[in-house]
Amino acid sequence: MTVPLADSDPQEPFGLSEIGQIALTVTDLERATAFYRDTLGIPFLFTAPPGMAFFDCGGIRLLLGTPDLAEGKHHASVLYFRVPDIHEAHRILAERGVEFVNQPHLVHRSDTYELWLAEFHDSEGNAHALMSEVRPG
Repeated sequence: MTVPLADSDPQEPFGLSEIGQIALTVTDLERATAFYRDTLGIPFLFTAPPGMAFFDCGGIRLLLGTPDLAEGKHHASVLYFRVPDIHEAHRILAERGVEFVNQPHLVHRSDTYELWLAEFHDSEGNAHALMSEVRPG
């Protein structure tokens, strides 16, 4: 059971609006991390397997990641939509015909929150994801 960090109003119709994270594909994660952290001065947050580094861009998280083998070296951005309840958002969008790559799953745990993701593609094949930061519980 997860507890959303942000409250949602069950009376409001569901719709995605807030970008929570943007991902950039990189070929050399160590070099890219140094560039974004040391050269650009973007605050570094954490790393996570496999091959990801996270930064804080004024409240929107930037993910640098090496491509999965299935993706190849296609360089593209990924939009991450922040939702208060990832399981509910997943259910609603699946009912609307969105085909998800995976179920909501935990990708990072800290002392204060858990980061959950569920990836999907838009009608043009662009990668997107739902993201939710929740209190462990």
